[in-house]
Amino acid sequence: MAEGRRLDVPRGARGFGSFLRLDPDAVGRFAEAIARFLGTGRFLAVQTIIVIVWIALNVFAVRLQWDPYPFILLNLAFSTQAAYAAPLILLAQNRQADRDRVQAEEDRARAATTRADTEYLARELAALRVGIGELATRDFIRGELNRLAEEDGEDAERRERKAKRKRDALG
Repeated sequence: MAEGRRLDVPRGARGFGSFLRLDPDAVGRFAEAIARFLGTGRFLAVQTIIVIVWIALNVFAVRLQWDPYPFILLNLAFSTQAAYAAPLILLAQNRQADRDRVQAEEDRARAATTRADTEYLARELAALRVGIGELATRDFIRGELNRLAEEDGEDAERRERKAKRKRDALG
């Protein structure tokens, strides 16, 4: 066994795929850029102009005819474009679906946290309401003081009447 080789680490791939290592994120970004471009009006306009020039040159410029009617080479170009565009668009859609899934999970977690916070605040508010119900409020204290003042006033009147009767009885 060669020195320095670890048995717990797998060896790299062998054969044709070993030298063709692509960064999945770079490929994905490239696919998204292509898909984004293919979905624009500019792409359709450029492609339409190219097709018109291609057909015009091959029909009217007899010396420049590299693809005579029925335009087999143009057909091959369109087929090749479609063969590459479809997988690139699907790759871009898969990446977007992955981003949407992560965003949905984050939204779900944020909603659960918000719900838990709201329930906690509702419990705290209910506890405060119960606590306030047990405490004397300002209006209750005012009412009690007014009642005591009236009773005290009535007691003072009663004491005055009693003192007056005593004076009358003595005097």
